[in-house]
Amino acid sequence: MGKISKLSAVLVGLILGASLVSCDDGRAGAQDAAKQLASAVAALDVGSVAFEGKDSGEANEQLHEVFQALDPVKPVVESGELTLDKDTAAVPLSYSWKIGSGEWKYTTSAELKKSGDKWLAAWNPATLVPGLAEGEILGTSSDSPPRADILGAGDAQLVTYRPVVNVGIDKPLLASADPAASATQLAELVGVDPEAYTQEVQAAGPEAFVTAITLREDGRTITDGQIAAIPGARAIADSVPLAPTRGFARAVLGTVGEASAEQIEKSDGSLQSGDTTGTGGLQQQYDAQLRGTSGTQVFAQTAGLTAEQRQGLPNGGRRVLFTVPLEAGTPLKTTLDPNLQQLAEDILGKVGPASAIVALRPSSGAVLAAASGPGSNGYDTALLGQYAPGSIFKIVDALAMIRNGMTPESTVECPATLTVDGRTFKNAEGYPASSLGSVTLRDAFAHSCNTAFINARDTVSQSQLEAAATSLGVAVEAPALGAGAFLGSVPGEATGTEHAASMIGQGKVLVSPLAAAIMAGSVAKGAPVSPQLVLNPGADEAAATAVPESGATASASAPASSAPAPVKTPGTPVTAAEAAALADMMRAVVTSGHTGFLASVPGAPVAAKTGTAEFGSDNPPKTHAWIVAVHGDLAVAVFVEEGGLGATVSGPLLKEFLTAAG
Repeated sequence: MGKISKLSAVLVGLILGASLVSCDDGRAGAQDAAKQLASAVAALDVGSVAFEGKDSGEANEQLHEVFQALDPVKPVVESGELTLDKDTAAVPLSYSWKIGSGEWKYTTSAELKKSGDKWLAAWNPATLVPGLAEGEILGTSSDSPPRADILGAGDAQLVTYRPVVNVGIDKPLLASADPAASATQLAELVGVDPEAYTQEVQAAGPEAFVTAITLREDGRTITDGQIAAIPGARAIADSVPLAPTRGFARAVLGTVGEASAEQIEKSDGSLQSGDTTGTGGLQQQYDAQLRGTSGTQVFAQTAGLTAEQRQGLPNGGRRVLFTVPLEAGTPLKTTLDPNLQQLAEDILGKVGPASAIVALRPSSGAVLAAASGPGSNGYDTALLGQYAPGSIFKIVDALAMIRNGMTPESTVECPATLTVDGRTFKNAEGYPASSLGSVTLRDAFAHSCNTAFINARDTVSQSQLEAAATSLGVAVEAPALGAGAFLGSVPGEATGTEHAASMIGQGKVLVSPLAAAIMAGSVAKGAPVSPQLVLNPGADEAAATAVPESGATASASAPASSAPAPVKTPGTPVTAAEAAALADMMRAVVTSGHTGFLASVPGAPVAAKTGTAEFGSDNPPKTHAWIVAVHGDLAVAVFVEEGGLGATVSGPLLKEFLTAAG
């Protein structure tokens, strides 16, 4: 029995051994080699891969030549199910390339051969691209569609292709002329930095045209004759997307230019060198919608052929492998009225500090003008500015007081000064003595009695202020606006002097000129105004983020990040009856208050509220100048940073705007 058991054990061992030998057919090694090849091709570096009959370095150079036109894009490559036949194996390689806005997918077959105890890859260009022959490489071509327009009210063309000339040095035209001398002359003629431009010209190749400046054809003062008088200089006609003027709604609309290296890097392959893209404002926010999709072709071609040789071949010697179809962009429709926008900008053109005029239609919420003055230095003060509103916030106070049972006829106390927790508050300089003491709420509002509204702090809580503000469309989200904006912030909690300051639109209360116009517009409408600027946000709707123009910065007195987020759940909307009482008091600002100059504005009666907002620690403190008004179906806010008094600084600007707007 012992001998039989030992014999059985030996037989079992022999059988198991034979089975293990038959299972170890080299598949594992071949699979490892296939995965290594796939990983190396994905990295575009096969220098570590062992090839049969091909030097790894030579294979690596050839791979780079094949795919050079697709640089810097790299493929995702995965190996599939391996087929084994003794000492040879075949494995599918699945490729995926991100080409512009498209995805190029294909599968090739790689061959592996066993040499000794190693598996070697068989070099074949068709392993890289289906049907690729020895000596062929890839090439690409792209064609961008014209950028779509940005339209205004009535589909007026705000940004469209307008004629320009690119002025520069065309180096082949220099002949024997000194490039530096010509560059300096041209730079001085067109007003660019001579030293920098000269360096650019000298560094460019002998066939280059080096642009010094692009000038609008309309209104151009530098003539072709002046340009041609400089050796090598010329003006090349072109057209580019432009607004009617260089500054027209620039902070809101943004600009268009050639994509920078940084923009290309961040575009995830959607932008290529030479592409046009938006910077700042709506041009950047809705770039994909406006730009459309570039048409791209990937093709195979024989390497080393001259242009003349290619001309004699069918399709120029190109075999198309993949195409991303060209798709035109979609025009972006906005509510901006070009006439009112230009009017607002013309009025602000004479204002030194940062400033803004916002006009909207209360009935629809359409933003008709959102102008930021030259003192804003490119920042979108109109939509993004964050400033204490001062006494225009008494519209909010008055609503809260009305909700607590008061009417415009109710009596309030207006002392000359009022002390709260050791801090003394007073009325604005020039406040009429006849409106001190016991006065109606209407009179206190018309003359903007600070002390009367601060006196209401014991009956109007901070949370009631916040609720009243949101009832008027302030400090809430604006889902229909379609653009980055700040709609204000009102703390829900405050006590002592901070609560007292909130009652006169100071403390931590902040609004933008847009928010101020919304507040006034809600009074005119008798319901909260939901502002709208972009009518067809399309696929880029989620991109509605605040994007200031590159290089533009907010004023130091307009903190860009200190404000809380908008209230998710607004207070009870202002009612028609409440709005009527507020409109009555705003009208009194014109008929009996300090904006009587607005009584002569033609058309519907004007109702207004001024604001002078103190800020900083200077003595006396600096002040922002505000005024808001409603005039028929038009609500307007005018703001001047560090402007002084609202009635005397912003008021005349408002009158000019309303009178001209008609």
